[in-house]
Amino acid sequence: MGGWGWGMGLLGGLGMLLFWGLIIGLVVWLVVTLTRSSQSNAARSAQPDSALETLRRRLAAGEITTQEFDTLRQKLGV
Repeated sequence: MGGWGWGMGLLGGLGMLLFWGLIIGLVVWLVVTLTRSSQSNAARSAQPDSALETLRRRLAAGEITTQEFDTLRQKLGV
């Protein structure tokens, strides 16, 4: 067997196990990172719409005036 004996076979197997474990770990980390990034971007983009909807409901209910609505909408940047 080339003079290496059982030691090289054991170390080679352990090395392959570590290698594939590292590859699988990197893929899992990448998927989790991209998923979290997509969710946080969706949450940030949805926030002004929900705030604007709240303002519209308050205006319709008579809780704020048209002038207050316009001022608050400008502060939201919408």
